[in-house]
Amino acid sequence: MRPEQRRAEILTLVNEKRKVTVDFLSENFSASRETIRRDLTDLAISGQLRKFHGGATVLDNFHEGKFSTRLSEQSHEKKAISQLAATLFQTGDSLFIDTGTTTLAFARELAVSAKELTIFTNSVSITQILASSGGNHRVFLIGGQYRDDAAENIGPIAVAQIKQFQAAHVVMTIGALDTNGVMDYDLEETEIAKAMISMAKKVTVLADNSKLGRSALFSVCSLNQVDRLITDAVPDDDLLAALKEAGVEVLTTNAINGKS
Repeated sequence: MRPEQRRAEILTLVNEKRKVTVDFLSENFSASRETIRRDLTDLAISGQLRKFHGGATVLDNFHEGKFSTRLSEQSHEKKAISQLAATLFQTGDSLFIDTGTTTLAFARELAVSAKELTIFTNSVSITQILASSGGNHRVFLIGGQYRDDAAENIGPIAVAQIKQFQAAHVVMTIGALDTNGVMDYDLEETEIAKAMISMAKKVTVLADNSKLGRSALFSVCSLNQVDRLITDAVPDDDLLAALKEAGVEVLTTNAINGKS
């Protein structure tokens, strides 16, 4: 097979599977790993895929837009998801909330709620929204290295502080979710989410339909670590089956529920 033809077929496979390994491609094309790595390098240089150590993925699996840009994306869906999510917690509940545009919308819904909650968050914006909500909530801001784009605290200090608390719930936004589990685009935000999950009893994921059926580089948790998924559309059959098998309760804003 000519290199040009092999690279074209590699690109087709990457776009179809969204993420492939060098070993998979080497076996599929009966080519050496060194040859496949050169192919991936050429395709990456030409801007057709994103290469990582051991494989490649479609371009959108590695990057999200800026936080300020994402605030206006899927805003109607995020608001509906947040309104539904806010009904699921009761006075006295304790929640970890991570940083994200959907969890920011969720915080706005909690701010107008009469419920009294204890909140642990690494988001400065979420802290400000909830702390100014008339005193209904007790809010703890997790410290660490400050990242201005999303107004969040990250890094090992933040992870260590998270592990000083225990909460009944973690409510988290995500970058992607497919049959393999929950993923994110940012390593440091992934570490924050993992720490929160480890210190909470139940995990609630907020994800609009654009996150479903996608993959990202960093694994946050498996599906069987998730208790509830709140979204605006019913997942496709394969993903819905995987969620059901993992025992995840799926709540949609159009009131169509797929429960385990």
